[in-house]
Amino acid sequence: MKIVVLDGYTLNPGDLNWDGIGGIGDLHVFDRTSEQEIVERCKGAEVIFTNKTPLKEHILEQLPKLKYIGVLATGYNVVDIDYAKSKGVIVTNVPGYGTASVVQMTFALLLELCQHVQRHSDTVFEGEWSASPDFCYWKYPLIELEGKTIGIIGFGNIGQKVAEVATAFGMNIIGLARHQSDQSGRKNFRWAQLPELLSYSDVVSIHCPLFPETKDLINKKTLGMMKNSAFLLNTSRGPIVVEQDLAEALNTGVIAGAGIDVLSVEPPSESNPLFKAKNCLITPHIAWATKEARSRLMETVEKNLSSYLKGKPVNVVNN
Repeated sequence: MKIVVLDGYTLNPGDLNWDGIGGIGDLHVFDRTSEQEIVERCKGAEVIFTNKTPLKEHILEQLPKLKYIGVLATGYNVVDIDYAKSKGVIVTNVPGYGTASVVQMTFALLLELCQHVQRHSDTVFEGEWSASPDFCYWKYPLIELEGKTIGIIGFGNIGQKVAEVATAFGMNIIGLARHQSDQSGRKNFRWAQLPELLSYSDVVSIHCPLFPETKDLINKKTLGMMKNSAFLLNTSRGPIVVEQDLAEALNTGVIAGAGIDVLSVEPPSESNPLFKAKNCLITPHIAWATKEARSRLMETVEKNLSSYLKGKPVNVVNN
């Protein structure tokens, strides 16, 4: 059985191994694959793994032996799942592997916005503390989280874990979700619709999937509902935020800052408006990428394939 990994580098740049999958069949791993290379590399393959390499109908129709597609991520919009289903091709994903890491990155961004740790450290190494007439100084505002309110858009596993950490910081929680789960055990929590969440929150953190109804959810109008002292965090999906509108909001003081791990196009153009926005932190889509999270992802990928071969597929997204 021929197994092809189209873009394995981001999952495994060399600190993990492919032995588990390699023991199942004839494994071919490519660091990256262009659209023009997909068909040739996958010729005769029964199993394909992809992370961000698109597998659309015009590609899939040229791969008649294909039986299984494993997405090396949670989101699976890179695969034409309807066409795959029509051809009897199983598509699986890996949910939940990165929850702890994404929550950690969410607060890394927030704490940097509040404390400016790297900026202050840089001033020390540039000699400012040694030259200071005082025993301490701060170059940027320092903000305490206790008593502040965080609005969490998307209250699934990640959103709820963010709420737990926020509670430890003494924050109040406002949640928004398509389906409201029982949160009666949270004494610092309430549900709200988007306008209320935005207007009351000191921090707005996005943890919802990218659906047609969430695309461009954060735009000029909704940003205008936020406090001018508020921060926006996005570790979910780039297209949920209209980047030009966010850049303008930051540059004109509509909101105070943003921490962004995802952009609408990745890798981004050098002309992305957020690159010139005030008080905007941008990281290169790494919230998911701790070694621990990637190890869990790899283990689940192997289990997904093994379960499929035993006739009991799991984590199927195109039932």
